[in-house]
Amino acid sequence: MDADALKQLVGDMLSALCVSIDTIEVSSGQRTVVVVSTPDSNLVIGERGETLQALNAIARRMAEKRFGKDTAGFLIDVNGYHEGRLQELRDKVKLLAERARTFNHEVELEPMSSYERLVVHEMFAEDPDIETESRGEGKTRHIVLKKQNSRYE
Repeated sequence: MDADALKQLVGDMLSALCVSIDTIEVSSGQRTVVVVSTPDSNLVIGERGETLQALNAIARRMAEKRFGKDTAGFLIDVNGYHEGRLQELRDKVKLLAERARTFNHEVELEPMSSYERLVVHEMFAEDPDIETESRGEGKTRHIVLKKQNSRYE
């Protein structure tokens, strides 16, 4: 899906929700991110990002329906919320990985979204010391960090 179509889709969705939009930009890197700037960020983000997470799910379904299944791999970020949250997550996970590495034991992370789990798995994909494993179901799904080639009793 091209950037203009994605901007239009997200803009239409937010306008239907009566959200004021300053700008919408699309950045394509490792992942496509629709960066929205709005004075209504509290309304769009919600408590702990739950509203934004729901809007992302709806937007991906809309894109899938309009443009096909291969086009639904994007993320909406409002006023840098997701990027800030992901940076906090990366910093915390690095510290917890050091704990797993140093003390040679499993470290369970808090439940997180599928996107956040993907980011954590990618952080350690090439790490020779730490492996990641997803556990749990639904809202309790989380990641466990553990030192590779270790046995836990």
